[in-house]
Amino acid sequence: MNFLRRLFSAGGPKKVDIEQRFPQRKPIGQGTMSQVYKAVDTQTGQTVALKILDKEKTLRHEQRFAGLKRPCEGEIAISMSHPNIVRTLEHGLTRNEEQFLVMEFLDAIGLASLIASRTPQFTGNLLKYCIQLGEATAYAHAQGYILRDLCPRNIVITRSNVLKLLDFGLAVPDTPEFRRPGNRTGTAMYMAPELIKRQPTDQRIDVFSYAVTCYEMYTRQFPWQSAQSLEAILQHINSPPREIRQFAPEISPAVAEIIMQGLERDPRDRTQTVKEMVQAFQAVAAQSPAARPASASRRPTS
Repeated sequence: MNFLRRLFSAGGPKKVDIEQRFPQRKPIGQGTMSQVYKAVDTQTGQTVALKILDKEKTLRHEQRFAGLKRPCEGEIAISMSHPNIVRTLEHGLTRNEEQFLVMEFLDAIGLASLIASRTPQFTGNLLKYCIQLGEATAYAHAQGYILRDLCPRNIVITRSNVLKLLDFGLAVPDTPEFRRPGNRTGTAMYMAPELIKRQPTDQRIDVFSYAVTCYEMYTRQFPWQSAQSLEAILQHINSPPREIRQFAPEISPAVAEIIMQGLERDPRDRTQTVKEMVQAFQAVAAQSPAARPASASRRPTS
């Protein structure tokens, strides 16, 4: 509701007739609060990705921030300009008062699918992808945001081998009121311990999620045994993470150390910024461009 008030009190754009403007739509993805379509914009003739947020689910999510000036997803996304972040062209409201985003359409594959398939092209470029993801995340941090949901389902890799960060639905400003304890949102297996415990949070929760994602990219495993509930996950992460070389024995020792440092349970012991992790990865790449993970033909075992 805060978004609606800001939009119309400022004399914002008229509501868009989605059916008329985007008559040709094909579902290509679905999130917890949205549906994404490949669509043709009749105003421009462009093929775009059209994201429509579920009104009821979005309202329930926004109620968690009652009284706070949290920008909507469209406001955050359209402010981002980085080669590893999907470009948002427009955002607004449908006639049914659903938030929507018009984004560039990418010929891309989801990171989760690539982790599962582990093609030679994917496994041969893991360090490059870790750097690209880190650069996108560090950029978002520099713009003053905490992502809160950094995980493979919000990441794609294009046919031209470029990683793109897609989703800002749970992102919040990196300010004291949004760093307060209590709001536990994100994807369970990627959530930092302090977030699960409802403790104060900051951008270091994204450092943890970034490290988990890099770990999974290299191993097709999680640092801790997968669990269904946050309580079970909390029990698991009270023990040390499984050493990454257990599942990727040919990983560069330097890369392994960088990832494991990002998984520290206590945020004070964790690498303090994503930028630091990226710089460390870049140093490894500069010294050994051929740093590769375990053979694509070897399937890790738990």
